[in-house]
Amino acid sequence: MRSAVKQELIGLKRHLRAEVCDGHGAYLFSERGVTVLRGRGIEPIIALLDGTRSMADLLYAMPHGVDPEQAAGLIRQLMAAGLVTVGPSRELGMDERALAYWDACGVAVERRRTSAVDVVSVASAITADTVVSALDAAGLAVTSRPALASGSARPTGELTVVVCDDYLDPALSEIDRAHREAGVPWLLAKPVGTQVWVGPVFQSGHGCWHCLAHCLWRHRDAEACAQAALGRRGPASRPAVAIPALLSTGLNLIALEATKWLAGLRYSGQHCVWTLDTVDLSGSRHELRQRPQCSHCGDPSLIADMAHRPVVLRPTEKSSYGGGHRSLPPEEVLVRYQHLVSPVTGIIKEITRDNRCPSLFNSYRSGANAAARHGDMAGFRRGLREQSGGKGATAIEAEVGALCEAVERYSATFHGDEARERGSYRALGERAIHPNDVLLIHERQYADRERWNRAHGRFHAVGQPFDEHEEIDWTPVWSLRQRRHRLLPTAMLYFGTPSEFGGGRLCSDSNGNAAGSELADAVLQGLLELVERDAVALWWYNRIAAPAVDLDAFGDDWLAWVRAEYRGLGRELWVLDVTSDLDIPVMVAVSRSLTAPRERIMFGFGAHLDPRIALRRAVTELNQFAPAFLADEADGADEPAVLDDPDAAWWFREATLANQPYLAGDPSFAARTPADYPDQRRDDIRQEVNLITTRLATLGMDTLVLDQTRPDIGMPVVKVIVPGMRHFWARFGPGRLYDVPVMLGRLERPTSYAELNPIPIFL
Repeated sequence: MRSAVKQELIGLKRHLRAEVCDGHGAYLFSERGVTVLRGRGIEPIIALLDGTRSMADLLYAMPHGVDPEQAAGLIRQLMAAGLVTVGPSRELGMDERALAYWDACGVAVERRRTSAVDVVSVASAITADTVVSALDAAGLAVTSRPALASGSARPTGELTVVVCDDYLDPALSEIDRAHREAGVPWLLAKPVGTQVWVGPVFQSGHGCWHCLAHCLWRHRDAEACAQAALGRRGPASRPAVAIPALLSTGLNLIALEATKWLAGLRYSGQHCVWTLDTVDLSGSRHELRQRPQCSHCGDPSLIADMAHRPVVLRPTEKSSYGGGHRSLPPEEVLVRYQHLVSPVTGIIKEITRDNRCPSLFNSYRSGANAAARHGDMAGFRRGLREQSGGKGATAIEAEVGALCEAVERYSATFHGDEARERGSYRALGERAIHPNDVLLIHERQYADRERWNRAHGRFHAVGQPFDEHEEIDWTPVWSLRQRRHRLLPTAMLYFGTPSEFGGGRLCSDSNGNAAGSELADAVLQGLLELVERDAVALWWYNRIAAPAVDLDAFGDDWLAWVRAEYRGLGRELWVLDVTSDLDIPVMVAVSRSLTAPRERIMFGFGAHLDPRIALRRAVTELNQFAPAFLADEADGADEPAVLDDPDAAWWFREATLANQPYLAGDPSFAARTPADYPDQRRDDIRQEVNLITTRLATLGMDTLVLDQTRPDIGMPVVKVIVPGMRHFWARFGPGRLYDVPVMLGRLERPTSYAELNPIPIFL
């Protein structure tokens, strides 16, 4: 006698239609295509999978000659492949179309509504009742809970649907708090506007509304600046944009997402903001990830704690490619951090190729430069002109370079959770490093600062002399030489440090900031930038003739193609060797026009332990700057498109090889070839860091590192500081700028302050 217990029935999923072809297997048809099944015993099994039999019934009904054990194994394989469903007997009144949908989604059975869905509207043009009606029509049991927005009630449903006009509406903060405290997920949506937004479903461990708002404000900096200029805070109000079909579409999409959630369907897209452009019906998904340091759903002490830990560099194997030796090839870096590029949830809106120059130059841009922005409209306009960018011998190298530079600048921007210690230089004692040991500004520059600042660009602005008794904020940096923490002003380490913490009187620059796929990789790149700019400053401000580099001797086909491209543009290209006492190859690529009314001389710099890579870096940096001057030449512009830098404007208008002879190769030296450079490469990146820091230590200089890696980003970012090394900006204090050229025998006596190059480097 059969058991009275209801048995689970086995059948093909309802979104599949099967046809058996004797001797050729079975075909399963669905809207996504055709699945072909072949193999011994598959045809009779598929013919019986109509959803009316249990496993025992199926095996009993198998035709003669089909082994039951083999048949059971095949059925289990079909289950594992997601082609078969197992469930109770079909009930009267169940919609077969709905069951087919859930089968296609991978949900086994229709979910019973066990609790109501709360609905809240903070939208100006959409009432909660409107949303309730739409969800009710979709078959959901819903209720309106407007008090959730004011914090006077707690969510009680299994899910709350919240509609808004703007994802930055401040009312969403209270809704987010209430749901996090109650442990209830909530779905946010904007069903109106030319762009409909749906999602994410906020739930524990996947980021809160504040994590999303942090990303959104980054892409609305112009709005924030405009609001500040108007004396307001928060998002700006906008006219309502909707038509009946648009509103209906938006509400139905919300109902669909809520229905799927309640049915138990879970997929990665529920952690994303999905945007639909209703004009052209294009859609895209933007992943939201939790910010581990979020002050609302994470641990806001993470950044400060990291700064107080020693910087420990692990052995890091190198991955070689055309543009350098890094810990990961560029293709892997792009895959790992691609989610950071999004106009909604990313820190970078987009990465685009600069099409104003030949494609071989591979110049990419990744948005406004955080190092150049100051929180007002003037700073915002400058940021639009001063873009973060990337360069490389290949497109992928340049694209990843643009990504890494944007991450570098984001990570080095003041967020408010950085490690800070309040005090004056005098009170902090020997732990504190005097700012001018890093800035190296001359006393005469301070004395003449008003005239100097009027005459030169803002990157060369000289602030007031440092007040050793003023209380400001300081941040710990790790000494690789002394193995202990020292202190530097926070404002010198993070872009945009507010004035109450010492910003304004002191400011940060990008010198020594670097990103990498490993911490040692980032430290090496930061060190190489310091070496590069130090050597360039010694050459430029002393106007020392430097040896030329024999480009043909390097046998680089890519370099030959680039030179040919410049010739086709009517420009000359050559390279100088400006390597300093550190014996790390530093090169300057120089180009001038041979056909335009003005020479418009431009240059790029590069440093590396491998001279071939130093050479490529110098040329690719020159290529990166090419779009600006090539666009002017193509337009026949008489004046360069330099908006607010008097030094750059003068240079592009007046500078020639004749009146700047130090830009030409020194004929008294033989042109440098690869044989002139010792092989200093190491198999491990940490070993190369140790080589450079040891060399600096022999010259009496310490290497300081601040780990600026942001937990929400994950890409290692550091700021490397070596007090005593020169920036290539105009900072004329005593030290290497005057001493090293004489020590190397390039000058007979130190250049006097008055004889230094009066034209600051304007890059």
